[in-house]
Amino acid sequence: MIQRTVLLKFAETTTEEQMQEVVTRFTALKSAIDGIVEIHAGRNIAERSKEFQVVLMVRFADRAALEAYTVNEQHQAVAAFIREVGRLDSIGVDIEL
Repeated sequence: MIQRTVLLKFAETTTEEQMQEVVTRFTALKSAIDGIVEIHAGRNIAERSKEFQVVLMVRFADRAALEAYTVNEQHQAVAAFIREVGRLDSIGVDIEL
């Protein structure tokens, strides 16, 4: 199993509603893409690293599922929305569980 975690940093002009829409659109991918075992997203509540406002986590059955997700058009649409609403930076990491 593979877990991907992404931290997102948004512009000051990005609204709370837009960040919540990122969470909503991302979590909707679970029912749209085969190979996703588990998916979570939410606002960062940590006192440290506050500059990253949204956290996305997704677990895949295997590397093939991760690779298929990366190029999936529905995932690409969510990624485009994230950029559209003001993503300034992101950190993504994958680990094998």
